[in-house]
Amino acid sequence: MIEIDDVEGLVDPVVIAAFEGWNDAADAASGVVDHLMNVWGARVVGAIDPEEFYDFQVNRPSVGTDENGMRRLTWPTTRIAVASPPGMERDVILVRGLEPNMRWRQFSAEVLAACDDLGATMVITLGALLADSPHTRPIPVTGSASEPELVDRLKLDESTYEGPTGIVGVIQDACVRLDIPSVSYWAAVPHYVAAPPCPKATLALLGQLEDLLGTSIPLEDLPEDARAWERGVDELAGEDEEIAEYVRSLEESRDTADLPEASGEAIAREFERYLKRRGDDA
Repeated sequence: MIEIDDVEGLVDPVVIAAFEGWNDAADAASGVVDHLMNVWGARVVGAIDPEEFYDFQVNRPSVGTDENGMRRLTWPTTRIAVASPPGMERDVILVRGLEPNMRWRQFSAEVLAACDDLGATMVITLGALLADSPHTRPIPVTGSASEPELVDRLKLDESTYEGPTGIVGVIQDACVRLDIPSVSYWAAVPHYVAAPPCPKATLALLGQLEDLLGTSIPLEDLPEDARAWERGVDELAGEDEEIAEYVRSLEESRDTADLPEASGEAIAREFERYLKRRGDDA
């Protein structure tokens, strides 16, 4: 059971969760939660006991020095934080940690129980996978939702994936079984640049969250980081003709496919985000 610090009544809180590991290609999904914790000034209110869920020979504790010069251990775990984003009419519960090594069903139950104690009304899980996606095009984001109304309202490009899943899929399944409204977004990271970070994929996931939450999220340096990342991959591809040719083939396949990024609705949504952000800046 996760012990939660005293938290005053949260307003219609929504959960946003991401986990390092199999579900998190190039750290794109966990990067979203890290970004939100920073820009929204989130406060950690609880952490799961790692003893039951983590293999410390796989996810080892780290040793370091604290601000007082004392040596201390930091154990791998999953933390829960709360935030009250400016301009939003609801609060947010942020869940950030490592994919557990064992007892996934118990882990999911404890995380969801802690969120329920905080009054959560919806769960959003984030993931990222490696895919045949060219780095020069918008990062595709697929989604799924527990309720048809959410699918229609969010105009989700639903995932058709079938195969092994990670803790994100297990939590999503638990939400369905517990009748908790839930949404899951997955970004497709170009597989030939799998090393973290991938700010372009993080930015794509943040865009989906903006649509869902109906608010603009401070992006800070992420847009420039994404442009710098793309320029860096351009330079690497330019030094290897074989890679450059492969990227061109991916671009051709992408450009001829009927993708939502090329649709009028997608362009309209991006323009709406831009106008909202300009209004908030003003």
